Amino acid sequence: MEPGQELLSESIVELALADLEAGRYEQVHDALQEMHPADIAHLLEALPPSNRKDIWNLVPTELEGEIISFLHDEARNSILDQMDSGEIVAAAENMEIEDLADVIETLPEDISESIMQALDDDHRRRLEEVQSFDEGTAGRLMSADVMSVREHVSLGVVLRWLRRHDSLPPHTDALMVIADDRQYLGKLDMADLVTGNPESIVRDVMRTDAEIVMTDMPVTDVAKLFERRDLISVATLDEYGYLLGRITIDDVVDVILEEADRVVMNSAGLVEEEDLFAPVVPSAKRRGVWLGINLVTVFLAAWVIGQFEEVLDKIVALAVLMPVVASMGGIAGSQTLTLTIRGLALDQIHHSNIRWLASKELLVGALNGMVWAIIVSIVAFLWFRDEGIALIIGLAMVLNLIAAALSGVAIPVLLDKMNIDPALSGAVILTTVTDIIGFLSFLGLASVFLL
Repeated sequence: MEPGQELLSESIVELALADLEAGRYEQVHDALQEMHPADIAHLLEALPPSNRKDIWNLVPTELEGEIISFLHDEARNSILDQMDSGEIVAAAENMEIEDLADVIETLPEDISESIMQALDDDHRRRLEEVQSFDEGTAGRLMSADVMSVREHVSLGVVLRWLRRHDSLPPHTDALMVIADDRQYLGKLDMADLVTGNPESIVRDVMRTDAEIVMTDMPVTDVAKLFERRDLISVATLDEYGYLLGRITIDDVVDVILEEADRVVMNSAGLVEEEDLFAPVVPSAKRRGVWLGINLVTVFLAAWVIGQFEEVLDKIVALAVLMPVVASMGGIAGSQTLTLTIRGLALDQIHHSNIRWLASKELLVGALNGMVWAIIVSIVAFLWFRDEGIALIIGLAMVLNLIAAALSGVAIPVLLDKMNIDPALSGAVILTTVTDIIGFLSFLGLASVFLL
């Protein structure tokens, strides 16, 4: 593994494993020194536990805190488990306060207390302030690393003040304007500062209508605000309007990615922070719960089929074609379900437009149902040479696709109203509904008209 080689290279994991197997530890150590902490964290998450431990032992000590902050929860815990309390405390001292607030809550109480004692007074005060905000709110996401100016100074004075700094905080697209008591007044864009008349006063140039967020605002709402307004940074205020910090686009990107991971993982009944190389038993326990839930729904669908044993015994073709109706309904329903969950996540679905959405999806389901009913009916007739079976499977197809469309809207909306994550259980419920309606309509119609 050559120093400076990018982690995103397709072969980085293979190179790391090959170097470890060959005992080229010094070469691995040199390469790690040249890599970004986020890339090292990504590499660690892509390695089995034994190799992960080998790589961690070669990580430069000064990078440990920042690397830990980039790891997902389970992978982070696997690293912390192999560190002694002294190493954890030393690593914590190199973390950003916002990252440390997330990590420290997962640690044993004695180690947490040791970290608190090791911090200087200013860092300890800032950490306690961050911890005072609820998890998942803007207060936890914000950074106190914000530059502010007073409203009564000139742009020339502000520019001279900025030139005295060796560097500015990352993503400083604007300076926050505050009163003498830190009451937030507005935002001075860097573009206006640089191009404006040096004699102009800040209050005459600043924007008083710039977006702000309150510390108790959910981070998902903050992410939506950044997405809609194409923001780079935004001021974070307390309930009294005092400036406490700011949130920047890099933090929001993390929120968006975490939310996307959560939806994808929850749709399969998994924890969004699950480690790819987690131990077998904990992984099996987590997945086993949803396998059990799915088994219950399968038995429910099987019970429905069992009610039509007589017609299945007499007409074997029904057993052959039966999965077609259920499968088509499941696919159609999952399409509507995905769109509805996305609409809920983006706050696009409300009481005033839900009826229109349901009507639209109903028509889409009916149209697709009729089109595919014709195609399936033709195939069924050519296969079994039975007009009755062809007609019945066509009718069942239309009914199931209509039911799937309505269920795809209704299920996530109802779950959301019950404060249940639609991404977590919506797919299981939808599959059960489409299976039961598909089997019931197809076999029910067959029982009425073919026996």
